[in-house]
Amino acid sequence: MEYSEKFNTRMEEPEEINLREVMEYYGYAGSFGVIKFYFRYAINWILQTMAKISPHYGISVKLQRMRGVKIGKHVFLGPGVNLDDLYPELITIEDYVGIGMGTMIFAHSNPTCSPYLKKKYYPREVKPVTIKSGAWIAPGSIILAGITIGEHSVVGAGSVVMKNVEPYTVVIGCPARVLKKLE
Repeated sequence: MEYSEKFNTRMEEPEEINLREVMEYYGYAGSFGVIKFYFRYAINWILQTMAKISPHYGISVKLQRMRGVKIGKHVFLGPGVNLDDLYPELITIEDYVGIGMGTMIFAHSNPTCSPYLKKKYYPREVKPVTIKSGAWIAPGSIILAGITIGEHSVVGAGSVVMKNVEPYTVVIGCPARVLKKLE
């Protein structure tokens, strides 16, 4: 434990900050709230793990829906797709979307262990992600919190999407940049 020498008070540890932030988001409080959070997290982890290793994309979709991800019709989730562990309910995937294997979609960002970075530069961000109808996310892509992928857009393999993607647009790279517009 660290103590502030000037005021002789205990500083909040990073793990305590993270737990407090998530509990506040879900409206949990006290010891029973901690138990509810860890139970929720365990169920989410089990469902996410089963979805990632599922032999059929339809099972993956059903398991992700059980976690709270909003998923439309005719959606393909490849093996190893990781949808945010803490805030699955903030992810919306509309109809006719394909998401390739090993893709990660985050609805939050959090420099977990550094109180300095959390307080001065990068506080926890929790923002919804939307993948619009007809989009294709190629394998190994990373989509960060707060992003919207437009209708019938393509995210190239291994791209890191840090800005919204306009409809009918192909983006590639790290960070993702426009390759071309689709007609």
